[in-house]
Amino acid sequence: MKRSKKEPQPKFVNVPRSAPRLQFAALPWRLNEENRVEVLLVTSRDTRRWVIPKGWPMKGRKPHIVAAIEAQQEAGLHGKVEKIKLGEFEYEKRMKGGGAVDCVVEVYPLHVERQRKKWPEKGQRVTYWFLYGVAAQQVDEPELKDIILAFGKALEG
Repeated sequence: MKRSKKEPQPKFVNVPRSAPRLQFAALPWRLNEENRVEVLLVTSRDTRRWVIPKGWPMKGRKPHIVAAIEAQQEAGLHGKVEKIKLGEFEYEKRMKGGGAVDCVVEVYPLHVERQRKKWPEKGQRVTYWFLYGVAAQQVDEPELKDIILAFGKALEG
């Protein structure tokens, strides 16, 4: 069906994006036998990209505690988490059903003392220890790369 020139053309309205959602993440690290900084990365469940353990705020829990809980659930990690964040990064979280949500992630260092043999999401993710420079190259988010590199250099420097 042809549209006549007199018919009004549809107008597209700029729909503002919602404010980014906040998440908290752990940057799991350890020193290897050569005193080099290693960072543990996990794969995301859906896209299988290398990421750090992260999750949504939990009622009544401080951000650094949430980060530590996520590290335990996603990678079986236990250790000492710092209360002061290293920085933050932004990314687009792909949701089930095809949608996406903009997120800002606060990152807290977690000095890993041990990794359990079993943890809640073990069958859903892969974990791997990388030298910090290699870990930075594995992640997609430029701000997270910068956080990893700055942290590793500061510890080794």
